[in-house]
Amino acid sequence: MFLGHYALGFGAKKLTPYTSLGTLLLGAELVDLLWPTFLMLGVETVRIAPGITRVTPLDFTSYPWTHSLVMGAVWAGLFAALYTFFRRYPRGAMVLAALVLSHWLLDVISHRPDMPIWPGGGPRIGLGLWHSLPATLVVEGVLFSLGIWIYATNTEPVDTVGRYSFPAFVITLAAFYLASVFGPPPPSASAIAVVGQGQWLLVMWGYWLDRHRVAIRQW
Repeated sequence: MFLGHYALGFGAKKLTPYTSLGTLLLGAELVDLLWPTFLMLGVETVRIAPGITRVTPLDFTSYPWTHSLVMGAVWAGLFAALYTFFRRYPRGAMVLAALVLSHWLLDVISHRPDMPIWPGGGPRIGLGLWHSLPATLVVEGVLFSLGIWIYATNTEPVDTVGRYSFPAFVITLAAFYLASVFGPPPPSASAIAVVGQGQWLLVMWGYWLDRHRVAIRQW
């Protein structure tokens, strides 16, 4: 998924209002943010295979260090521990750990049976939502709509930037998603890794946006 991960990051703001949206998106997308670097280093691999699913031409041949369940738990623990050390906000740490782990669950729903349980072999699972383009668009669209609604109804802008940067961010995410689904396949695995690093800019946008909005309810 793509929009589904961002949806959980948006929605989590209700559970942990003192945590920046940028940090929530970082948690939801952490393993996909690490993955391009692992590709560049040759630690993990991907193959371009047009038609392998209706939604994406990517064949994820090996990504146990970012996308296995066991390593997801490790990344979740490390991320939550760092957040606790710097922010001293246990509620936020628990939500962030859940967001990191949620990435594996949403990917299991989307992917072919290529999601590893642990590094070094073993079973791979996946429910294959990506084999149906209409079903994928509905599921991601509903999740994304719900996530942005939760964020919008639990925060309010403090200035013009907060009022207009939020819809601009939502439109940009939707545009990137539609371009990836309906656009041509990427030219190479190296191109995927380079473009994938651009996701850090979206996280930075989340931090900037959240500075210009305030939570309506404080738990």
